[in-house]
Amino acid sequence: MKQVCIVSQHFPPEKSGNASRIYDTAVHLARLGIDVTVLAPHPTFPTGSFSRTWKRSNVQEVDGIRVVQLWTWQPGSGNPGFASRMAYYLLFPLHAALWLLVNRSRFDAIVTSAPPLFTGIPGYILKRTSRVKWILDIRDLWIDASISLGFLREGSIYERMSRRFEQMCLARADLVGVTTEELGRRISSRYRVTAPMELMPNGVNTDFFRPNNGGKKRQIIYAGNVGHAQDLDKVALAVKSMNGTYNLKFLIVGDGDTRENLERLVKAESLTGSVVFTGTLPREEIPRLLSESLVGVAPLKRLENLEYAVPTKAYEYMACGIPFVGCGCGEIAHLARESGAGVIADNTPEAIAATLSALLDDPEKMEEMGRRGREYVAEHYDRRSVALKLKQYIERMTWTGA
Repeated sequence: MKQVCIVSQHFPPEKSGNASRIYDTAVHLARLGIDVTVLAPHPTFPTGSFSRTWKRSNVQEVDGIRVVQLWTWQPGSGNPGFASRMAYYLLFPLHAALWLLVNRSRFDAIVTSAPPLFTGIPGYILKRTSRVKWILDIRDLWIDASISLGFLREGSIYERMSRRFEQMCLARADLVGVTTEELGRRISSRYRVTAPMELMPNGVNTDFFRPNNGGKKRQIIYAGNVGHAQDLDKVALAVKSMNGTYNLKFLIVGDGDTRENLERLVKAESLTGSVVFTGTLPREEIPRLLSESLVGVAPLKRLENLEYAVPTKAYEYMACGIPFVGCGCGEIAHLARESGAGVIADNTPEAIAATLSALLDDPEKMEEMGRRGREYVAEHYDRRSVALKLKQYIERMTWTGA
């Protein structure tokens, strides 16, 4: 039996998209006959929502996988400062690297999931010190996104050091996984990549996310990280302009760095009766909330450095049989076209309102889009199929000919 270690900054009970992705991937790999260990920090994200712990490690069995939670700095606020954020990002992979150096003889392969960029540290160290095969799973152009969103200054020493480290990782990995084809093209155009590059999309658990037979409510929904990459304020203002006609609720399910700013906007615009913040909810409640909503929104900011991204939430909307309205260009627009399940609006309240209104005025079209979306993700983006491909990659990489 092949033994694999997955290193991820996020894992349940955290509610982030990558936490559920890593959980589903690990569980499916285990069911396919792989011995899986997951290294993750103690629950931290969204920052400030979990109690701090100083315990060095905690080991538990979760649905057939071994989960080792390692200590890292846990920021105490919902929008931590630079030093606190970087301590969270850096201390965990360093701790993971030490743990793996002690246990490296146990594993045939290691999978590191980025971002953050620094999860590559244990993979890089193991490649230099052992024969373990390394799969570098890249979901995001983290450096480019950080520059676009104002967290990192282009040309700074931090950017140069980060890019040098990313190049070192790409030069050492045995396989590079990317979530979209555009992401792969961008990585190849900027860096020297010697390893094979394979598509490993975010996908969705279509057994868990499925249409609920209950009735619909007069609501649209956003379920995911309330962060800097989303134009949720523009959706809120769009709902304000529509509510003389449509009487909609806008449900925001999740938490993140920009929630407080968004709540201030909602209060200032007298939208507290129309925009509902649920906070982070148990994962088991999400399929029902999606299914009883009319439309899901995925409002990426229109930035060149986000064109490669397809938010996991879009797949979840489709799996639950509801159409989505997206913002942005690139891969999310490609998904909307190819699936027939989404419509892309410009990043203005007026354009979002017009797009939502056109959908709400055509219930038959919404139903058809929901049906097509469900069929599309079940065929192309089911996480069981993605895990099976990953298992095949692992077996090819670690085959000894014996």
